[in-house]
Amino acid sequence: MLERFSLVGKVAIVTGASSGLGVAFARGLASAGADIVIGARRRERLEETRRLVEETGRRCLAVQADVTRVEDCDALVSSAVSAFGAVDVLINNAGVGTAVPALREPPEEFRQVVEVNLHGTYWMAQACARVMRPGSSIVNIGSVLGETTAGLPQAAYSASKAAVIGLTRDLAQQWTGRRGIRVNCLEPGFFASEMTEQYKPGYLERMLEQRVPMGRAGDPSELVAAAIFLASDASSYVTGVTLPVDGGILIT
Repeated sequence: MLERFSLVGKVAIVTGASSGLGVAFARGLASAGADIVIGARRRERLEETRRLVEETGRRCLAVQADVTRVEDCDALVSSAVSAFGAVDVLINNAGVGTAVPALREPPEEFRQVVEVNLHGTYWMAQACARVMRPGSSIVNIGSVLGETTAGLPQAAYSASKAAVIGLTRDLAQQWTGRRGIRVNCLEPGFFASEMTEQYKPGYLERMLEQRVPMGRAGDPSELVAAAIFLASDASSYVTGVTLPVDGGILIT
């Protein structure tokens, strides 16, 4: 049974892999046996992630890419196929966040968040689906803020992540039956990332006390484990679902 969680022989693309959870996803999927293709805008940070992945003994290709550019998404997927022969898994992780009061948020900032979080997710899913074989898996990274609020003014971020949930459902109903590609969504709660580093002092501690029944932030390994489940054959009968990994935020 445990062999169904193995990613040996699979090729996984991880976007937003220059920092935070993207690095954790890349290393975690490699530890499960996958060869990894990583993409992000910051080339130097990508090279550090590549080194960390290769320390697991798996192959890794780093490709500088901006997911808001369709041509970059296509080039990232083409590079993966050229280097490793296939794309079996996509971890659609690239994302940005802001916390700006709705009456003060400039249009260009709102558009940028939607461009990365929603449009970038869509363009990468499209590019991968064109080359994926039956049995492949797309894992979109949403957020619990697509379903709830957390005391910050995050209209752009929340709207974009709610849209990712809807996108996941629709792509699953389009591609699972016809192409054999499963599409699911992970909803992280509070995990250390570049976005949490921007919180004002005391905010995270207050949220953990008031909103998280487990009383703590998540460890990246806990989110990675859920991603491995959705990426692997262990979830071969799971598609179109949104899986919260949030310590219980959505029940408060």
